This record gives sequence, structure tokens and C-alpha cells, in this order.
Amino acid sequence: MEIMIGQQALISIFSHIFFTGVSFYALRAVMFEKWIRKHNVLQAQILYIFLSIALGTAVSTFFLNVSSWSRQLPYLF
Repeated sequence: MEIMIGQQALISIFSHIFFTGVSFYALRAVMFEKWIRKHNVLQAQILYIFLSIALGTAVSTFFLNVSSWSRQLPYLF
């Protein structure tokens, strides 16, 4: 049982990191420079990282939930 919990934790960690990276890559298409004041580059970079983490975590959680629910479907029958 502990092995399954450990495997699920490892899959969750990799999923969150993967989707955070994908969202970081996808957010590069958005031109944030239009919304950012001059001389606030550090704040813009921090915001960019936080947006990537938030979006990546949301997408990862969605896919992990769908995966979990699909494994529970056999109990329906």
C-alpha cells in the first residue's frame, strides 16, 4: 500500500512540474510588456513565474483528478 502512495506522490510531483513548464512556455506567447510599467522588471518576472505555477498546478490537478476518477470507474459496475 505504501508503494502505491509513493508512486502516486511521484506522479503528482512530475505532473505538476511538467505542466508548470508547459504553462511557462505557453505564457511566453503573451506580451506582458504592454501592461508593465518601466523599471518594474523584477516584479514582472515574479508575476510571470507565479502565473506559470498557478496555471500549471490547475491543469495538472485537472489531469490527476480525471486519472483518479477513471481508475474508480470499475467500481461503478
